[in-house]
Amino acid sequence: MHGDSPCQLPAPGGLFHAKLVPMSVAEPRRIVIFRHAKADWPEVSDHERPLAERGRMDAAVAGRKLADTGYTFDLALCSTAVRTRETWKLAVHELAHRPKTVYEERVYEASPGELIAALNEVPDDAQNVILIGHNPGVHGLAEVLAGESGGDARKRMERRGFPAAAFVVLTFDGDWKGLEPGTATLVEYWAPSE
Repeated sequence: MHGDSPCQLPAPGGLFHAKLVPMSVAEPRRIVIFRHAKADWPEVSDHERPLAERGRMDAAVAGRKLADTGYTFDLALCSTAVRTRETWKLAVHELAHRPKTVYEERVYEASPGELIAALNEVPDDAQNVILIGHNPGVHGLAEVLAGESGGDARKRMERRGFPAAAFVVLTFDGDWKGLEPGTATLVEYWAPSE
């Protein structure tokens, strides 16, 4: 301002103009943690155990429930065990889009910390990831990532546990390298006969 002259705004169409641009809010990332369906107990190694008949039915039902969420998965991390591969094969058949699937030995018999380490390596162009694994690791992973969050979904998981073919959906903001205990929010829980 010069001297005592009042400040004036430019006339409409004058030098001062702004274009309003809608701001986009980054959508949170999603992790679906999916326990393999019910396995049979033939005389084979644990890694080679196939699904039981009930497990084959529950895996397909879980796939339909995953399809009902409307989420499109960019990546699936699946244990190399026979029962997890069979579960995923039956579930993914129900989805509209088949994501890239990586069969990862580290998911078999993994602790929550080992599963977080595997998720920390997910490329940042992946928005929604599904992990197909085993208890107690997947149940522990859901609890550790969610921290104290979860509301009704958390109460149902605490009441029912993490039975065969169950899954949870967690969301978090940031990159995959930043995923650590307590950084996600538990938003959905589903288990057979839920």
